[in-house]
Amino acid sequence: MNCNLMGQPPEQFRIVIPKIPAYFTGTGDLTTALLLGWSNKYPDNLDRASELAVSSLQALLYRTVNDYKTVGFDPQSSSLEIRLIQSRDDICNPQVNYKAEKYN
Repeated sequence: MNCNLMGQPPEQFRIVIPKIPAYFTGTGDLTTALLLGWSNKYPDNLDRASELAVSSLQALLYRTVNDYKTVGFDPQSSSLEIRLIQSRDDICNPQVNYKAEKYN
C-alpha cells in the first residue's frame, strides 16, 4: 500500500507498507490522531512524523491480528477491534520500520 503525503511545497514523499489481510474498526481515527500527535512533536518534519505514525499503526494492527489468532479467531472473518491499550508502547515509542521516500 502506498501512502502519498505532501511535505513542504514542492516536497512530496510516500511510505510503502504491506497490506494486512484483515478489516479493522477505528483505523482512520487512529491514523489521524497519530499523525496529529507526531506532527505536533515534529512540526517542521512531516516525513518523520508520518514514519512514526505509520510505524505505530502497523505495529498496533499486527498486535491486534496476533491477539485474535492466539485465541483461535480468524481475523479475516469480521471487523477487528484494535488493541489500543495493549499497544501503548508501540504508540508512544514506535520502532520505525517504514521510511518516507521522497519523490517529485
